[in-house]
Amino acid sequence: MKRREFIGLIGAASTWPLVANAQQAIPVVGFLNGASPEGYTPYVAAFRDGLKESGYSDGQNVTIEFHWAEGHYERLPEMADNLVKRDVAVVVANTPANLAAKKATDLIPIVFTTASDPVQIGLVSDLSHPGGNVTGVSQINEALSAKRLELAHEVIPTATLIGLLVNPGDIGRSERLIQEAQAAAVHLGVKLHILRAGNEAEMEAAFASFAQLKAGPLVIGSDGFYNSNSRLLAELSLRYAVPAIYEYVEFTKAGGLLSLSGNIKESYRWAGIYTGRILKGARPADLPVQRSTTVELIVNLKAAKMLGITVPLALLGRADVVIE
Repeated sequence: MKRREFIGLIGAASTWPLVANAQQAIPVVGFLNGASPEGYTPYVAAFRDGLKESGYSDGQNVTIEFHWAEGHYERLPEMADNLVKRDVAVVVANTPANLAAKKATDLIPIVFTTASDPVQIGLVSDLSHPGGNVTGVSQINEALSAKRLELAHEVIPTATLIGLLVNPGDIGRSERLIQEAQAAAVHLGVKLHILRAGNEAEMEAAFASFAQLKAGPLVIGSDGFYNSNSRLLAELSLRYAVPAIYEYVEFTKAGGLLSLSGNIKESYRWAGIYTGRILKGARPADLPVQRSTTVELIVNLKAAKMLGITVPLALLGRADVVIE
């Protein structure tokens, strides 16, 4: 496997008045996530690794409280409010949980992970100088949605219709993904078919309905809940014979055809590092947003064979990893 370097600017730490109760011997970190715990095991492990690099171990000198919305994004505002009432030392959250956390407090430090542009969605006003109580890590995977559409067309150039699956629970992100994909579809001269799914049952229904169209490939839009269901998405792709493209290696390892993304594990490791620095007194305002420059293209030739697809040699030559 080839890995390009994960690059970010590291700002100088200065004193930050932690909001945690001064008498609390062990600080509590609230881990707020819109997805399900089952699919996030490797990312949680990476977060813990980052904390350890900063001198903190869960259960010893820090306590991590996990709060999972399990795809029910409408629960996130209340969950964020509860963490504020709990007076945790730091909130660590993915999109859209990080937006709910920011709305809930402008005092408690927030460390975000996101596949979106953090300036565009309103998490910070500036990447180098975040200001306020929010900083974190951005992969900007959302910006790769148009590229995934191009890859889908490259794999099946005869396709005149390409599907896009989005989560209606995150309206802002789904609208951005649709706009970017529509622009790419016009450029490629293909039609875009939008499918929406916010839970596992709707995912299967979306694959089943798209398979009935006997159309082209399906691009799966960036989404935290989808991340926790990468294996299910790959299984549905093979079950309904729908060539699909998603973000992360977990998808292609589970049988998905293609994945193109940044390194989510590295993002969570950096989130752990930043959390540790804040616990030691660094101010979020002085910690620049980390930006991943890692982009991995992974091709699963086993899946291609099962789907009856011949992957172009030019695409294979650009792949960072080929699963055979």
